[in-house]
Amino acid sequence: MMKGKVLILMGSASDAETMRAAEEVLSGYGIPCEMTVASAHRSPGRTQSLARNAEKEGFSVIIAGAGAAAHLAGCVAAETVLPVIGVPLSGSALGGIDALLSTVQMPAGVPVATVAVGKAGAQNAAHLAAQILSLSTPKLREKIRAVRKAMAGAVEEAAKRLP
Repeated sequence: MMKGKVLILMGSASDAETMRAAEEVLSGYGIPCEMTVASAHRSPGRTQSLARNAEKEGFSVIIAGAGAAAHLAGCVAAETVLPVIGVPLSGSALGGIDALLSTVQMPAGVPVATVAVGKAGAQNAAHLAAQILSLSTPKLREKIRAVRKAMAGAVEEAAKRLP
């Protein structure tokens, strides 16, 4: 039985395609999740409410993806003690570097785990959320090991196919 679920937030509906990569990884692990839009700047009350109520709604980890100023993950982390994983998204003239710096530069005591910019970051956020949840779910830990083994096998097969 899976303990906990993951809340996936994004700053704009236009981020949905990228953040679905996190949803797909979580689904592969059998981890329930919910995805919604909440903007740190355009809907701060909604963002605050989602973050403050996440724990009592049964969430154990929050993934927050945002671009440009990318304050979503930090605003969420300020309102909860649940682990928050920030996914910097591209979309500005700076190609996501601005979002990366905004997400990773948190003050001491209010951490946000930060992953790569974009789709790979969304995928890694989900893998990290799974690892966090696996601390209390040994069967999930075995699924993670199986996924890692399959990835290693795919590399070995690719290496064999090279001339």
